[in-house]
Amino acid sequence: MMTQTPRTVSITLKEVAETPRLDHPPLTVYRFSGDSLVAGIEAHEMDGVTVRVYNPEKTLADCFKFRNKIGMDIVLEALKRCRARKDFNVAKLLKYARICRVEKVMKPHLEAIL
Repeated sequence: MMTQTPRTVSITLKEVAETPRLDHPPLTVYRFSGDSLVAGIEAHEMDGVTVRVYNPEKTLADCFKFRNKIGMDIVLEALKRCRARKDFNVAKLLKYARICRVEKVMKPHLEAIL
């Protein structure tokens, strides 16, 4: 759980996909293509509906990718919380960091907490 409440619902779309037109909830759309779009997706069943979400490591790599948009305070909090998970997997995180092209940006922060 994060200590900050998001003001919008974040979704990922293909670069060429049309943005949904909704009055509510407010959306923040991130555009991905290729491996960064499909890597790290997990399917979870919620109330009889299959929901596809990115795993924690991919989400953290995405946070670093959009650090200027969401703020480093949120990125560093996400890193701390991801690191605290029992199933935290550095190799998996670095794999997604390479896909998202943020490995060099992320490495100093990882070295500081490991």
